[in-house]
Order: sequence, then structure tokens, then C-alpha cells
Amino acid sequence: LFNQYPLIKQAYNVAQNLRIIYNTTTVKEVAYTKLAHWYNDVMKINLKQFGTVINTMQINYKTILNYFDNRSTNASAESFNAKIKAFRAQFRGVRDIDFFLY
Repeated sequence: LFNQYPLIKQAYNVAQNLRIIYNTTTVKEVAYTKLAHWYNDVMKINLKQFGTVINTMQINYKTILNYFDNRSTNASAESFNAKIKAFRAQFRGVRDIDFFLY
């Protein structure tokens, strides 16, 4: 597949390189440098499919780099928020709240 479509191979390698940065880097300053090199590689390839990722990196690079401080995300908060929204959606149209909660 990669022999017939070299552009797919380039895109795959760029995506894998980003994954490697996140999986192996633990120091914020090193991550900043590696992400800058990754950004330059993506710009050299000029793939429009990575446009959203590049825009996100440009706008939120400080917040993205905060991940490398203690390697945590806000996934648990997002999950809790989704559960609250699901509960509220289920609660709509209920007249007898006590019976519903029972």
C-alpha cells in the first residue's frame, strides 16, 4: 500500500512520530523542541489533512505542553460532565420527580 501511495506513508510516519513524542517525552522543554520539529516536518510535507492538528497546535501549544508536567488530562472531568448531561437528558419530561428518582 505504501509503495503505491507514498503520501499515505508520509502521513502515517508523521502521525506515528507525534505518538512517539507523547509516549516517550517526559520533560516539557524537550517536548516543546520535539513538537516544533514535528510541526516543521508537517509543514514540509504540506498535507492538508493535518491542517486541523496544525491549527490546534498553533493556538493551544501552551496548554498542550502542560500535559508533559504531570502527564494528566482532563478526561475524567469530561467523562463526569457527559454523565451529568446524559442524566439531564433522561430527566426531561418527568412530572413526578420523587417517583422518577425512586
